[in-house]
Order: sequence, then structure tokens, then C-alpha cells
Amino acid sequence: MVALAESLDGCRLSRCLSAAVVAIFLTSALASAQESDNILTYTGPDRAERLIAGAKREGQVTYYSAMIVNQALRPLTAAFQKKYPFIKMTFWRADSEDIQTRMSAEIRAKKLVVDVAEGTGIGELAVRSGLAQEAWSPQLADIPEYMRDRRRFWVPTRMSYFGMAYNTRLVSADAAPKTYEDLLDPKWKGKMVWPLLTHVGAPLFVTNLRLTWGEDKAMTYLRQLRTQSIVNFGAGNPRTLVDRVIAGEYPIALQIFAHHPLISAGKGAPVAAQLLPPVASAPGTLIIPKGARNPNAALLLMDFLLSREGQEILAGAEYLPVRPDVDPLPQIAPIVPSRAGVQENFVTPENLNSHTEQSAKIVEELFR
Repeated sequence: MVALAESLDGCRLSRCLSAAVVAIFLTSALASAQESDNILTYTGPDRAERLIAGAKREGQVTYYSAMIVNQALRPLTAAFQKKYPFIKMTFWRADSEDIQTRMSAEIRAKKLVVDVAEGTGIGELAVRSGLAQEAWSPQLADIPEYMRDRRRFWVPTRMSYFGMAYNTRLVSADAAPKTYEDLLDPKWKGKMVWPLLTHVGAPLFVTNLRLTWGEDKAMTYLRQLRTQSIVNFGAGNPRTLVDRVIAGEYPIALQIFAHHPLISAGKGAPVAAQLLPPVASAPGTLIIPKGARNPNAALLLMDFLLSREGQEILAGAEYLPVRPDVDPLPQIAPIVPSRAGVQENFVTPENLNSHTEQSAKIVEELFR
């Protein structure tokens, strides 16, 4: 009986020890999961050390971006991997809409590949779709508050300012339109073009006026503008449209990235840029999607892109930085509204997404 009792006690002890081991394992796993979740918003003084330790375990990060490969993505990757040689960085380049589609498909299939996604308008698209998660970086302190998301679901990476391009052989600097009202001059009828099939094309032109002028004034103006027979350019992107202006196909292009004509003019092309106040501006935004496999490495990449070093690489690649302490290249600096002394309307990702559908309907009704 004593032996039996000892045997039973031994079994109970074994079960207790097994239960204790399981409990310790579950507690450890839960703590690890919570640490993974919390690291994205962690602000403690040892944040950098924790990120580096975690990134060494992860060993990789995957970046989806709308930036040009040779111009920006390759030098960014090289600099990031030099700073963090224990992280293998891979990237995939596509337009913002395609990045959103691919990221959504990966999440639905529960096969998430992307750790960091970036592009114009992608921040709020991801937020509205429930794909983004809150993240924080100490580098945000060096970025103007109006450019930041209070919810911390997205961070700004680069700026875009929109304006007009004109062929200097067909339009003189004195005669070129300087205001939206100047576009109504009958001499420009049938001589203007704008990009149609992009959310930063004709729909953003309309959104900008709706936000700054109000619905009534904007609609009154747009009904007048419709009589100017603006050509709808439905293929390619705004950069392609600048090339068409350079070739002389169109004297004037509206709603293009304002720095593109300056880059081409610096290479001798017969093109110039003109800002029309209020100048629409929009940020490229970065998010870390829910379920990212490498959150520590993702945060290090986010920190790097927002840092002075990362922003200087973007500036050198002919992008417009979001940090005030990083200057754009001198050749494109004149189209920054604050430098040009003209009114700017910063279109937040929220406004871009909430107004684009209605603005696209207005374009369809009035200009097609």
C-alpha cells in the first residue's frame, strides 16, 4: 500500500511537473507574442537594443514600395544593409494600388510576405482596409506635426507637390497660366491635358479645389473649366505625360508632379514647371501590416527611412524629403511651395481617400 501510495504521489507529481512545464511554455509564448506586438509601439530607452536583438533573430525584411528601383530602392537597400549587415533586405516595386492589392491578397491567404509597405496614398488605404497596425519611431519628432498620423498607423516618407508643365517652345514664360483662373482663357482651349486614370491625377485636381475653395465655388469653377476641352490622358503615369509635353504633343499638362519638369529641364528639355496656388501636396506613406513576420527589422527600416541618413538618400535620388533639416536638390527646390512663397494645401491620406471617389465622379460627369 505504501509503495502504491508513493507510486500515485509520483504520478501526481509528474502530472504537476508536466502541467507546470506547459504553463511556463504557454506563458513564455504569450509573452513573446505580446513582446512582438508591443515592440511596434515601445518607447523605452532600450528600444534600439531590443530592436537589434530581435532583428538578428529575424534576419530579414521585405519592403514593397512605389519608389523607382535604380533611383531609390537600390541605394536605400545598400545603405540599410551596410548599417545592419545581419538583415537581408528584399524589395518589390509596384504602383501604390498594386501594392495594396498584393498585400490584401497575402493577408487573406494567411501568407504574408511584406513587412513594410510604402507609396502615395497607401497609408490610409491600408488603414481603411484594416491592414495597418500602430507603430512608433523616435524619428517622428523631427517631422512636422501636420504631416503625421495621430493614430500612428502610417508615417510620411516623402512629399509630392503637384503643378503644371508647359513646353517652352510652344508657351512663353510670360504667357503661361499662373493661376487656376488663367486656365479659363479661351486661348488654352483644347491645348491642355491631364492624367485621368490615377488617384493623384484629375481626381486630386478636383479634390484640392473642393477642400480649399468649398464645394460651391469649386463646382462653379469646374463647370467653367469643362468648356476648355481638356484632353484626358488615360495611359501611363504623370511622368509619361511630361514626356509628351516635351515632345510637343501637348503645350500644357495639368496635375503632374511639379519636380518632374525641372529634372527634365536640367537635362536640356524644352519644359518648365508652374505652381498654381493653392498647390496640392500629398505624402508618400509607410505602414507595417498586421501580422508582419519581422516586426523588429521592419521598425529598423522605418527608423532608417525617416532618419536624416535615409532622407538624404531620398533627396539625392530626386525625391522630396519630409524632414525640414534635409534639403531637396537645388534643381527641384523651387517647386516646394514654402520656398516659392505660394499657398499649399496638404492633402492628408484620409482626405485623399475620402474625397477621391466623389471627385472621380465629378471628372466623369464634367470632363468625359
